[in-house]
Formats: sequence, structure tokens, C-alpha cells
Amino acid sequence: MQYVSYVAVMQYDSYVAVMLYDSYVAVMQYDSYATIMQKDVKAKTNHITSSQLVVNNFLPGKRGFGTAGWTVQAKIEVYFWLGLNKQRKDFLTGLPSGYEENKAVQGQGLQSFPPISLTYIKKQLFQLRVHMYQARSLCAADSSGLSDPFARVFFSTQSQCTEVLQETLCPTWDQLLVFDNIELYGEAQELRDDPPIVVIEIYDQDTVGKAEYIGRTFAKPIVKMAEEEYCPPRFPPQLEYYQIYRGNSTAGDLLAAFELLQIPPSGKHNLPPIDGPTDSERGPILPVPKGIRPVLSKYRIEILFWGLRDLKRVNLAQVDRPRVDIECAGKGVQSAVIQNYKKNPNFSTLVKYFEVDLPENELLHPPLNIRVVDCRAFGRYTLVGSHAVGSLRKFIYRPPENKVQNWVNAAKLMHEYQALANGGPLFHPAGDINVNMETEVPVKKMETVVKLEANEDEKSKKKKKKKGEEIEEEEPDESMLDWWSKYFASIETLMEVCTDLQDLKIDDSPMKGTKQSKSKDKAKAQEKEKKKKQLEMVEKKEKVKIDELQVYDKELETEFGNFEDWLHTFNLYRGKIGDDDDSCTDEERIVGRFKGSICVYKVPLPEDIAREAGYEPTFGMFQGIPNNDLVNVLVRVYVVRATELHPADINGKADPYIVIKLGKTEIRDKENYISKQLNPVFGKSFDIEVTFPMESMLTVSIYDWDLVGTDDLIGETKLDLENRYYSKHRATCGIAQQYSLHGYNMWRDPVKPTQLLTKLCKENKMDGPHFGPGGRVKVANRVFTGPTEIEDENGVKKETDEHLSLIVLHHWEEVPRVGCRLVPEHVETRPLLNPEKPGIEQGRIEMFVDMFPKDMPAPGAPIDISPRKPKKYELRVIVWNTDEVILEDDDYFTGEKSSDIFVRGWLKGQQEDKQDTDVHYHSLTGEGNFNWRFIFPFDYLMAEEKIVISKKESMFSWDETEYKIPARLTLQVWDADHFSADDFLGAIELDLNRFTRGAKTAKLCTIEMATDESAFPTVSIFKQKRVKGWWPFVARNENDEMELTGKVEAELHLLTAEEAEKSPAGLARNEPEPLEKPNRPDTSFIWFMNPLKSIRYFIWHNYRWLILKILAIVLLLLLLGLFLYSMPGYLVKKILGA
Repeated sequence: MQYVSYVAVMQYDSYVAVMLYDSYVAVMQYDSYATIMQKDVKAKTNHITSSQLVVNNFLPGKRGFGTAGWTVQAKIEVYFWLGLNKQRKDFLTGLPSGYEENKAVQGQGLQSFPPISLTYIKKQLFQLRVHMYQARSLCAADSSGLSDPFARVFFSTQSQCTEVLQETLCPTWDQLLVFDNIELYGEAQELRDDPPIVVIEIYDQDTVGKAEYIGRTFAKPIVKMAEEEYCPPRFPPQLEYYQIYRGNSTAGDLLAAFELLQIPPSGKHNLPPIDGPTDSERGPILPVPKGIRPVLSKYRIEILFWGLRDLKRVNLAQVDRPRVDIECAGKGVQSAVIQNYKKNPNFSTLVKYFEVDLPENELLHPPLNIRVVDCRAFGRYTLVGSHAVGSLRKFIYRPPENKVQNWVNAAKLMHEYQALANGGPLFHPAGDINVNMETEVPVKKMETVVKLEANEDEKSKKKKKKKGEEIEEEEPDESMLDWWSKYFASIETLMEVCTDLQDLKIDDSPMKGTKQSKSKDKAKAQEKEKKKKQLEMVEKKEKVKIDELQVYDKELETEFGNFEDWLHTFNLYRGKIGDDDDSCTDEERIVGRFKGSICVYKVPLPEDIAREAGYEPTFGMFQGIPNNDLVNVLVRVYVVRATELHPADINGKADPYIVIKLGKTEIRDKENYISKQLNPVFGKSFDIEVTFPMESMLTVSIYDWDLVGTDDLIGETKLDLENRYYSKHRATCGIAQQYSLHGYNMWRDPVKPTQLLTKLCKENKMDGPHFGPGGRVKVANRVFTGPTEIEDENGVKKETDEHLSLIVLHHWEEVPRVGCRLVPEHVETRPLLNPEKPGIEQGRIEMFVDMFPKDMPAPGAPIDISPRKPKKYELRVIVWNTDEVILEDDDYFTGEKSSDIFVRGWLKGQQEDKQDTDVHYHSLTGEGNFNWRFIFPFDYLMAEEKIVISKKESMFSWDETEYKIPARLTLQVWDADHFSADDFLGAIELDLNRFTRGAKTAKLCTIEMATDESAFPTVSIFKQKRVKGWWPFVARNENDEMELTGKVEAELHLLTAEEAEKSPAGLARNEPEPLEKPNRPDTSFIWFMNPLKSIRYFIWHNYRWLILKILAIVLLLLLLGLFLYSMPGYLVKKILGA
């Protein structure tokens, strides 16, 4: 056998050899180009690299784009070798052995190197058996949303095709393809260890034109040599799933098995036998042998036909009489025809079933196909859409015996634990379960006590107090609390939980042993200690007992399994997948939704199920499902706020407002848009009366208001209210944490806890509830205990069973067989998406929905969640004195240090309204006296602890923008200069909600009051109202370290706007309530305003003793001069006797 060879010699002493062998071409060579697809062999010897590759050829140029270019036009097996020129003698080491080299003679005694061709002497004969069982979740290649798939298998120089199956995405071929007399070259052991690859391509058969490419996959067969026995564990091969790829995306899965059998010299009769065709209708097609095909068992598949939703037109015609066809493994069932889809899209017959043979191995279960057709006149029907359920695993019925046994075991363990805790054994069999919620109740026989520590809030709080933690819980003034109090308390709890989780993650991280890492760890440990101290200080503040609600940072569907506990939603698809890199998304192909469910179980039905009380054979496994008649519902939508909205305006902000769509109702709250906010607080509720199931898809959108032009959609979220309404989790109205008759936490559900508990027991055919003395209630074999008193608005306590019922509802998931989590009172966080920007979150919205059937008691008024209006306050700050202020100036005459001190103050966010005291000139000791009053009016939100500021961003702004800023007072000390800029000396920033209590004297005021606040008691001006003390001024020095630059004595007085109006005060020292002028020392003056005073101070104050001495000496000299001057005359007079 001759092979073409080609040799190319490269520069730099490198050498490349390329040999083409064992090739076949389906089209002409010049009409295709080669692309390397798969490597077969790699061998490396002393820096020599060789590769045997399979090269698939595709159409060149424009014809190679799209699905037409994805199909293989030819296949070539190529051997490459790359190495140094001096090592070229080893270039054939990577080829299969068993060949002879044919070299051309170039001269006398010289032969060419490398050889021009190779002749293989050793060859092996094989038979390939391809067991094509089925494929699932194939791409739709026809406009109907289905395909007519068949498979083409390539191996060596042969190819074969399976039969074509019509209109399915999950074909079951059940076909054996046999490739005979395949010649493979090389040693037998090499072929066994590394067999050639089998290429499988899936196509869609079209009546006109060429078959359309769907996808491709690769597989390696299991090799059996002639001397090996055909026996387990390797043979017969097991069916495996192979991923099918279409370009860069997946296109389904193939379930198949591949075996490569060596044909012995004696012939094919020694190979494992092949059974002939078993189905006369399929003709000569060979089925998959019994040893390879799955072991089948009889299963029953029950289908719950609930209804169809949002069906789109088919060929411009509306769908009027739809029907659902279910098919699995060649068997199926049809639903009843909906006679008028517009009036009632639900089915009249709910449950149907069919029996089918399915594999024992759940992983090999065939897909279940759902097809929706529109029944039209004259017996015609048109495909509306289809859905393929790839895995039936989650729909298989599991007997509940294990769950019951697990609960009994847990009860026994808890029973033993309680016995040990009480100091001795309790000789009571495990029967009823007593869940103790509050007080100790005598335990009767046949009852097991289970204490739930997580729910004993009061006990845990008492334990904390015993340990010495300074946690004081106030009884709140309910008149001051509202829904937002619950909301913010819940947010604070959520943040604490997240912080604890982060600390746990940091603690669990591995630590390295290097010196650098140890120093870093020490620094981190110190930072942690500081943070813990700060947290402890925050916890030490007075805590208010406020009932909370559950705040979910995700969609409610994510928390409760999409509310598909018994009713599932299957999207229906139509149309083929786009050829432009699969640009046509699944969302664009959705043409409707089928609501129903599936239950798969072995037959016969377990006897214990049929014996249950109230078992209805017509509903099969779907016992206790509600009626699917039309229901009138009041839907109440609460929109709390939106966060992190995507900017929609040029200024990087947005003007958001809410749009609610439900059925034919659309509410546009355009008048109440919020100007220039990316985190708007809406606090809105909307009531809509709808009819299920026609109006069940709620859309909440956020639009951006524009003065000119159309408003832009920022994002939207969609909620399927029907699944929530019918879910066993009871998502109609969240269950509150406590039952109250009045106040901010008043029970808002028209159904009381006792009525709800009775209804649940009745619907689930359970015994109970039975209320007994001592705060006990029994449901099934569970006994719960709790409080039995409730207080009305007048403070009168009454006996009630509502608290007991609410405790049972909170632990409903612990009830065996029928228990599940009930939706609590909550706020859910949903992502906002824009259809024009798929997959990109445009923000998040916090909301919750209540639903009330119209045939039930009418609900009360909606909860008031309107945003809190900020309250007007006035903060009066009196700066009395300063001390130890650093001295910055040098005296021109004497060089003495001094400062011209003044104090500046403002509230954060109001820097333009800052206020200054007058100047205390020429302070030599850092002491300053002011008696100066600042007045800061502001609007404050008590719940959020934020100051609210509304102002226009610019003179061209249409509306004012609202800002929420922490309430912080800033005081600064400056050194006044006349001809240059004032010098900043230091500052102190006080958080008005929690700041360090001022020192009583200047000596007790230290820098730690500003740098280590956790070590000092804190105070809130909103609770204390009036605070006076000394606080330090601090600033960073040249080494970037904090240093003390002064101290200030100040008094803070907080008044409401009404109180400030009743008792007004003047700015600075003005009336009303004027302040006295400070008694400043004589050294405090302005030198150029009073030069005589300046001269007196500079000369007399500093040189008075020197001046006095000079004056004394001058006087003495004058006296001496006068004496000497008058002495001669006096002596003459004496002598003359004059």
C-alpha cells in the first residue's frame, strides 16, 4: 500500500516532516480547506515532537459560514513531526509500527532521507458496532420547533446513517450499526490502548434540499482483541451520554455505546452473535442487543392537566381550542380539549395517566415530550409549541417511609437527650412530640419533649443578662412605631447575620507561617479587636424590642422552590434556533406556558397509599389538589424601594416611577416620580381586582420620567401569582411573627391563626387541632405549648388560642407527611431586567404581594408603608471656651508664640451654612473664651438616622434632589490671619446618634476620646436632648499620626421645630436669650485698632522691671547732678555768709 509523503526543511537546523496517509475525500481536494480537529497520538523523545491528527475538511470562503460550513466535507489523517535537523532519523517513531520504508536513490550509494513512501505490512481487521439508543434535548431545526433527526456515524473510511424519526427533539433510534472489515494499521496493543475516534453527526432531514446540521460529538470505542473473551466487566459495553456540540454551544445529549471487535483469522463466526430484526415494521434495522439495552420495568406516568397560559398566535390565527399531547417512550396520552381558550384556559379533566416500560436506571429514562396543538375545523390541528422534559428524576414518586423513620429516630434521640438533661431516664415511649415554646408543662405519658432553643428568644435574652452584658431592652412606645420600624429592625438583624458569616469565613481561612504573614495576621487581629470593641459599644446601647419581618435578599421563588410543590410551569417553544452563532435565545422562542405536573411510579400502586383516608382514585397521586375554576382575587402590591438603579439620564441619575401591569389593568404612577435618585424609596401600595387564571402574570416596572420625549424603561420584574396562590407554602399573605390586635404589628390577614390552622388540618385530612389546658395544642401526634393571653388596646388581657395556633403555623414543616414551610411576613428583593439588555441586571426592587380571595372575608385597609416624612429639628451649639490650642504665630517684636483663635461649625451636608465664632486674639496659652451660639435647623429621619437635605443640583435643574446624610456635627478650630489664609489647627466630628460623652473638665479631656471611642461611654443627642462637656480637637502631624491640637467646651441642645418656636434663641450672643460677653484677658486685642494699648502691652508687660530700674537710676543721676550742680553755689553762699 503506497502513501504520499512530503518533506520540508526549515531554517535554524530545524526539520519538519509531514506524511499524509489513510485518507478519503468526499469532495475534491481543492474545494476544501483543512482544520485540525482532534489529536490521536503524541510521542516525545529527546525534544522530538510528533503528532498523528485527524484533519476534517470544510467548505472554504463564504460557503463555510453558518450550518453549511459546520458539516464535514472530507477527513484526512495526517502525521506531523517537528524536531532538530540532527534528530531527523527519529521522525518516524510516532507512526504505527509494521511498515517498510521506500526510499528513492539519488546518487551512487546515496539514498533519500526521509523515505518518499511507506508500505504497511501489518494490518488488523476489526468490526465496529455502534449501539445508537436515543438522543435528548436536541436543537430545533424546523420552524415548528421540532426536528426530523437522524445520525451519521464516521469511522475510518466508512460511514452509516440511522433511520429518520419525524417531529421530535428526543429521538429513540434503538438501532445497531455494524461496520465490517475495517482495516487498521499498526500493532494490536497500540490499537487496543488508543483506538481511533468515532465521529457522530446529527442532522435534520428536510423534504426539500439538503439535510440540516444539528450538532456533532466524538467517542472512543471499547476495543476487544481476538484473544480476549467477550465477558464482564468490559463487555458488553454500557450505554453512556455524550454531549452534542453545535459550534460553541451545546445541542443535546446522545445515549449510545461503541465497541470495536477484532476479527480473528478464523473469521467473523467467532464474534459475538448479532440478533436479527425483531420488528417487521422497521424492516432490516437491527435493534440494540438485550445485554446493552436497559432493563425495563412497568411504570405509570400520571399527568396533571391544569391549564395553558399566554399562547401566541400561529400563522396569524389565534389559538382557540388547544390540546396537550404527552409522549414518552412511544406511549402517551391526550388532554381534554379546551373549548374556549379566551374564556377559560384551564382543562376540564385534571388527571390522566398511561403505562409505559422504562429503564430501571433512572439516568437512562427517556425524555417526556409535551406538545400543544390547536384543534381546528375539519379535523385539522396545528402545532402551537413543544417542550421536552429531559429528566424525569424529580417527578419520580418516593415512598415516605424513610422520612417517617428518620423523624421517629430523631424523636427518640431528643427523648434520650431530655432524659439526660433532667438527670435520669424518662420511661415514656416515643409517641406524641411536645414542642415547648415558653413555660414548663407537666409531661403526660406517650409524649416526648422536644425543646427548640432557637425559638426561645426570651430565655436567651435572660441568659445574656446573667452573663453581665449591658443590654437594656426598652418597652417601646407603640405610638412612635410603624411598619418602617419593623423593616429597619429586620435590616439591622440581616446585616448582623451577614457580618457574623463574614467573620466566620475569615476565621476559617488557612494561615501561613512566614514572618510577613504573621505580622499581617497580628495587624488583622488588632483591627478585629478594635472592630469587636466598636460592635460591643453599639450593642451596649439601649435596644428596643420590635417585632421583625423576614427580609429576603433574593426572589421569594428562589427561597421556596419556585412554588412548584405540586404545580409546575413548562415553557413551550416554537421556531428553529438561529444560525448566527445561536443568537436566537430561548426567551424569543417561548410561545406559551403549560401548567401541570407529572408523577412517575412503578405499578402496582403501593397499598398504603390507596388505604389512606379520603383517597380518590380519579386523582391518583395528586390528592388534595384544589378546583381549577375561575377565582376572583384582590391583589395588593406593596413596592417598598428600589436600589442601585441603572442611570438613565445624562447627569448619571434617574427620575424613577412605578408602573404596575396585571391582566388588562395598568397603573402608571407617573405623577409621583422621584427626582434624581438611583435608590428611591417609593412606599406605595396598589389594589387590583383580577380573575385567575386569565390575569395572573404581574409585571412591576420602573420607568425614568423625562420632561421631553417618551419615558424610558429602566427595568422590570415578573411574578407568576397563580403558582403563589395555589402553593402549599401559602404565599397569599405572609404569616406575622406575633399576633396583635392593635398597633404597628396588627394582624393583617382576614383569616386568624386558629382558622388557618383548622383549614390546613382539614385540607390535609389530619386530626386536630385540639386545644387543652395549660397552653397546649395537639396537631397529629405533635403537642405544642405557648402563651394563651393577649392584650387589647385598653391593656386588658384576655384568653385566646391565637398564639398557640401561630406557634404551630411557624413549625408547620415539622408536621409529618404534609408539613412544609409557610411563607412568613416578608419583603423580597427582585432583580430588574430590561428586555433590550438581556442578562444584565438594571437594579433591584424590594416589594411584597398579598392576595385575598373575594369569596373570603374582606381584608382590612392596606398597611401604611408611605415614606416617613422627616421631622424638623433645631440644634443649638454653644461654644463656651477652648483650651490648650496649639500656638501657630510668632510675635514680631518679641518672638513669643500666640494664636488668634476662632471656632467653626456645621452639620454634614450643610457646609455652605457653616458658622464661625468671633476671634479670640493673641492667646498665649491656647485658652479662648467665646460664649457663642450656633443654630443649625435640619430635617431628620429618626428610623434611618439620617439628615434629609433637598436642594437643586444646579440653576438649570427642574426639581430638587433629596439627599440622606448621616447626622454629624463638625467643629473646627482655626488660627485667624489678616493678610493670608487662616490656618487650620484641628477638628472633632460628632455622630449625633452616638458620640463620646464630653469630659467634665479640660484635664479629663484626652485624645483617646477621638481616636478610641469604644473605650468611652456614648450618648445620643436625640435621646439626651442636652449635653455639655469638653471634647478634643485632633489633626494629623507630619508623620500622619493623630495629635491633640486643642480642647473645646461646648453645649449641645436639640429641640424640635415646635419647641424652638416656643423658646427662640439668637445667633451668636444676640437676643432672645442673649449670652454674656466673655471676660477675655487684656492681651486679647487688635494691635492696629489700638496702637497705644499695643505699645503699653509690648513694652510695659515685658520690660516693666527694666524700665523701673532705668527710671530709678535716672532719678538718682538727676539728683546727683543737681547736687553737684548746686553744691558750689551753696558753698560760696555759706562762705560769704550770704
